[in-house]
Amino acid sequence: MKIGVLIELFEDTDVNAKFAELRAMGMESCQLVCWNRRILHDLSVVQAVNRAVEKHNVKISAFWCGWEGRKVWDFYEGQLTLGLVPADYRMGRVKMLMEGSDFAKKIHVTDFATHVGYLPENPYDPKYEEVLVACKALVEKCKENGQNFLFETGQETPVTLKRAIQDIEKALGKGNVGINLDPANLIMYGKANPVDALDVFGEYVRGIHGKDGLYPTDGHYLGVEVPLGQGKVNYPVLIAKLKEIGYDGDITIEREIAGEEQKKDIIMAKEILEKLI
Repeated sequence: MKIGVLIELFEDTDVNAKFAELRAMGMESCQLVCWNRRILHDLSVVQAVNRAVEKHNVKISAFWCGWEGRKVWDFYEGQLTLGLVPADYRMGRVKMLMEGSDFAKKIHVTDFATHVGYLPENPYDPKYEEVLVACKALVEKCKENGQNFLFETGQETPVTLKRAIQDIEKALGKGNVGINLDPANLIMYGKANPVDALDVFGEYVRGIHGKDGLYPTDGHYLGVEVPLGQGKVNYPVLIAKLKEIGYDGDITIEREIAGEEQKKDIIMAKEILEKLI
């Protein structure tokens, strides 16, 4: 396992400087994140990323693509605004994600991840099949581009996610559907203990976010994200379990704040993870 860091692409992001900083912190990989549709069509960004990868010898382990439209990260409005579940946003978001897959191909990244949203736990809920149709289209697009489609954990239970993957594989075959495991999200959404979740879907994990958080204490709002090592993710046991199931991919540190405090927390997280790995 290697340790990397999450880097978000904004219109003013200096990719070369970000990769140089990553290397200065002693890391070799990153996941790139983008919520800006214009960037997906900007050839200069593609060129800047490819130049920076070659110059700094950085591996982009995954491209994490967001989607347009209203989004509220809670348990009420989130049901109506997140991912591919809301019908009003679905077609436009699928289109943007397909554009994101094409962008990922141009920067030679083979793992493509996103949040699908609050996938219904009831497989007979009409929205379950509707979202699966959208996911199948994305999986096929990723297959055309030589990529794996990864579900980011969070809004769905591990069993629901496992079922969705199996239902997609029933229709399209196995091979390019997986999971980007965010262990903190499973806790912050109150969906599972991430260590136990590996018993359910461990075989599908292709990427991991190094993040920590607390369980929700209010039925309206997510639990709080905290620096790695200060939350409820039991990293010593999680890393041991990952080794047990044969995971040898990257752990990408994510800290959802900005500035010097973010950098300090990322370095602290790296030190904790290095000792465990």
